[in-house]
Amino acid sequence: MSYIKVGQDTNGQDIRLHYTDQGQGSPVVLIHGWPASYEMWEYQLAELPKHGNRVIAYTRRGFGQSTKTWEGHDYDTLADDLKAVLDELDLQDVTLVGFSMGGGEVARYMSRHGGARVGRVAFVAAVTPFLLQTDDNPDGAPKATFDKMVEGIRKDRFDFLATFGKQFFGVGTLSHPVSQATLDWMQAMCQIASPRATEQDVYAFAATDFRQDLKTIQVPTLVIHGSSDETVPLKVSGGRMKQFVPHAQYLEYDGAPHGLFVTEKDRLNQDLLAFIGVQGAAGTAPRGY
Repeated sequence: MSYIKVGQDTNGQDIRLHYTDQGQGSPVVLIHGWPASYEMWEYQLAELPKHGNRVIAYTRRGFGQSTKTWEGHDYDTLADDLKAVLDELDLQDVTLVGFSMGGGEVARYMSRHGGARVGRVAFVAAVTPFLLQTDDNPDGAPKATFDKMVEGIRKDRFDFLATFGKQFFGVGTLSHPVSQATLDWMQAMCQIASPRATEQDVYAFAATDFRQDLKTIQVPTLVIHGSSDETVPLKVSGGRMKQFVPHAQYLEYDGAPHGLFVTEKDRLNQDLLAFIGVQGAAGTAPRGY
């Protein structure tokens, strides 16, 4: 397995991030969502490298096969980890693709590190611009919503993940957009995260305000969000992104749930390829361009 060292913890132990590096050509870095690992990009890792792209996906600290740290579950640290990945692999003119929580890393990296090495950015079902309800963000979710999530994690993390997975993919009594096998795959991926990271990152993506970070973005930007996303609702996230990144290209996937990297995998791959500058199999540009 391949790892990148991004620093040391307070006990002097190395912190290493698990990653995969596939294909050759234009560099694309995929940043996963909570509480998964880079393996969630199964269908993107299988397709994007076929079209002249070098695709790197890594797992943030605390999740998957990366080092399980006690501290460092804040976006400044996570943006610094992303910088370490880009620097170690000496990537230039990168396309950053952040899904859900990963969109926060993209936003914070662009402001904290001046967008170094980055040529374009994509926010897919991302938590940006700001999820928490405050006096100046009245449409956000109440703190109690996130407290309830943490309470569920502490009570029975595995049962929480099972319920969360169904909402994540839009599974209901009459709706089955993914198989039970896919739900099991996602459950297994998420449950190997450390309980500490699983809990602390809820507060990170809930309470971090990315509005000023987003205003620093000058590179081409793509925003993709599902209209039926119940995990990160459109109206408080993707639907507001153009307020802060006016030049962003916005694509709304009608009826898509949060886990659109699986449920809408073919369309997502095509839209990402067109944004990167590579025509997909059908040779069409994404709607909204």
